[in-house]
Amino acid sequence: MTALLLRRHAALVDHMTTARGLDLEEATRRGAGDPSDLLCLVLGCAGCTQTEMCEKWLGAQVDAMSAAPHYRRNAHALTDIAKRLG
Repeated sequence: MTALLLRRHAALVDHMTTARGLDLEEATRRGAGDPSDLLCLVLGCAGCTQTEMCEKWLGAQVDAMSAAPHYRRNAHALTDIAKRLG
């Protein structure tokens, strides 16, 4: 996996967590997250086949959303993190 590919997917994860209103750093500080969460999310994203669709969808988001698209590989992980944050 190339560094460029990982940067692309790290940016997508960042955009998705922001769109979900999630702060992974805050989650880690509060004990509701783990530093490895970000790595797992990026690697999960990197294995997805819907990257272009996801980029377009994220580009169209204006307000925070309550759920990630169903095709998103990290949708369940993001929901779990959101629940831990309360």
